[in-house]
Amino acid sequence: MRHYFLIIFSLIFLTACGEDADGPEAIAPTDLVLKADIGENGLVEFEASAQGANYYNYYFGGLSNETATYSADGKASYRYTESGSFTVKVQAHTSQSVYTSETANVTVEVEIEVPTDGYSTPESYEGMTLVWRDEFDGNSLNEEDWTFEIGNNGGWGNNELEYYQKENTTVEDGHLIIEARKESKGGFNYTSSRIKTQDKQVFKYGRIDIRAVLPKGQGIWPALWMLGNNITEVSWPKCGEIDIMEMVGGSVDNRDATVHSTLHWDSNGHAFTGDSYELSSGLFADEFHVFTLIWNENTITSYVDDQQFFIIDIEPADLNEFHEEFFLLFNVAVGGDWPGSPDANTVFPQRMIVDYVRVFQEN
Repeated sequence: MRHYFLIIFSLIFLTACGEDADGPEAIAPTDLVLKADIGENGLVEFEASAQGANYYNYYFGGLSNETATYSADGKASYRYTESGSFTVKVQAHTSQSVYTSETANVTVEVEIEVPTDGYSTPESYEGMTLVWRDEFDGNSLNEEDWTFEIGNNGGWGNNELEYYQKENTTVEDGHLIIEARKESKGGFNYTSSRIKTQDKQVFKYGRIDIRAVLPKGQGIWPALWMLGNNITEVSWPKCGEIDIMEMVGGSVDNRDATVHSTLHWDSNGHAFTGDSYELSSGLFADEFHVFTLIWNENTITSYVDDQQFFIIDIEPADLNEFHEEFFLLFNVAVGGDWPGSPDANTVFPQRMIVDYVRVFQEN
């Protein structure tokens, strides 16, 4: 359904930035009228008119330092990529430096496109019991299982560029959606979400299946991972870290089609090892894939779509971190030491969409 808004500005202030080719007697346009036609999936069509206007400039972010969209007839369109209320600035020009301007707000709703294809795993395995699951039903995250981490926390040890907040997490149609946005918050230029099950859902050994669609782009860093639940007592890396899946986004070296699984622990200092998995075709943003960890008292093994790509023997004494309880973390970081910063080709928002997480343990 389309919604029509008529925004009329009268007695608009005149902004004159000095003389130009029209001379000092140039008169700013008057009676500025702006019509916004809000269509489907974020598309908004604008039509402005003013007495004495020769052309119009639109600023869809509402800021004069952004690149202006020129319109000779007052008509322009813009597609927003996320839902919300946005400021639009329009300038009706007599000449370059003589114009009338005002701002207005438009509210749009954008449907998130969720792929329908991809790999899936069963709800049961022989010899194992399903001990915990989240299918992300309902319309909000279950905070009896999950906790939001807020802020930047000094870059989370990686010089990350995002500010984590609750607002970037939604649950709808059976999916958890974590969205990285290019917006200012807390002194940072990007926002996202980071959630964890610390002290709520903790596990020692088992099979963990996580079905997800990943974001993409330079500087985008999604992760599905685990930390030892004793982190507050022994700190990192003595608590141990299990990265079920990390992806450092970007087109270089086929990054958007490559994921990594890594273990971190303390062995008289930070020690780590891991391996990578690259898709034979397509990107992890194209469809659902299942990222699996199988963890027992002998080994930790990582899979993508039931294809093994990393295994480590955890029996040696200096790997005793991995015989304790761990909790889950899901997040989408922006920037940092490993992926680097976003560039001009990075499209925002970017979303990690999780269909389910299931934890099985041996009978």
